[in-house]
Amino acid sequence: MTIPAELIAESAVDFPCPPLGAAELSSAEAERMASMFKALADPVRLRLFSRLAAHQSGEACVCDIQNVGVSQPTVSHHLKKLREAGLITSERRGTWVYCRVAPGVLSAMARMLDPLE
Repeated sequence: MTIPAELIAESAVDFPCPPLGAAELSSAEAERMASMFKALADPVRLRLFSRLAAHQSGEACVCDIQNVGVSQPTVSHHLKKLREAGLITSERRGTWVYCRVAPGVLSAMARMLDPLE
């Protein structure tokens, strides 16, 4: 299995977006949220993200989550898109690449979507 180098690089996670009902979004906040939703809008990416989020150890080897009905290079492409959106991080360990949901992403997404009381 060959994993492109750009898939392995870590990306900083920054979710400064307020809850959707709190106030009108700035242009930057709208761009940030749109990139996250765009990355998750693909069914394969959503399945990969879900597998990572639900993985018992908090991280998974790409070889363990790649069975989503597409080829390995396509899985690498989708993981790259999730990484570029700041939703996941990845790390090479020997010949294997391990991915995890980026720290704070799930709670930040929950805050964004939580309606105001």
